[in-house]
Amino acid sequence: MLRKIKRKFSISATRLHVRPFVPWYVRWAITIPFIIAAGGLVWWAYDSGLELAGFHRGLAEKELASLQDRVSFLNGENAKLASQVASYERQMQIDRSAMQETSNQVKGLNDENEQLKEDLSFFQNLPLTAGKEGDLSIHRLKVEPNTLAGEYHCRLLLVQDVQQRGKEFQGNLELLVSGYQGGSKVVLQFPQANSPEVAASQLNFKYYQRIDRVFKIPADVKIESVQVRIFEKGSHEPKVQQTVGLS
Repeated sequence: MLRKIKRKFSISATRLHVRPFVPWYVRWAITIPFIIAAGGLVWWAYDSGLELAGFHRGLAEKELASLQDRVSFLNGENAKLASQVASYERQMQIDRSAMQETSNQVKGLNDENEQLKEDLSFFQNLPLTAGKEGDLSIHRLKVEPNTLAGEYHCRLLLVQDVQQRGKEFQGNLELLVSGYQGGSKVVLQFPQANSPEVAASQLNFKYYQRIDRVFKIPADVKIESVQVRIFEKGSHEPKVQQTVGLS
């Protein structure tokens, strides 16, 4: 303890430094310019080093701005071209649809023209065959498969005899489809009772009537023959009937 006191107040005691008091803002006011100058010097040295290495910041920034403008321009052009492509695609779809519709119309007109030619040929020869098959006859009966599975098209022409053509015929049409289903013989009737097709099967004409009917059967039924039966209004017996076979 005495040793510590002696050391503190003896000649070997720690020296005391006396400095003038400088406020902190004065110290910062003196230090900050040196820091800024040192930073500027470092930045100048860095920029000079880049230029010595062949990299010019001003030119690089100018080139970057030019590339950004180019990218912006190309993006705008790309958006315009995409809009034009979408417009052309829509127009192509419209044109394709119009062409398909026109093709279907041309096909329909060709079919109708062929049918009219057949009708003309038939009616030109009609006086030669009149009176041979009674006062009502079935002509050009055809039953053909349709595009959909199990669907068939039945076409025929009903003609009244010359002596009966001033008289209006009223009645209905019935189809009897005979075939095999699972090895058993089946007979299907069209139209079925109380179905909406009953009204479409009504007949009303004076001279002739072209009939075009579509009927659908189960896919596992194999048709053997189709019989067309024409009933006069109020009669339960067919006035005329005709059968056509299918291979």
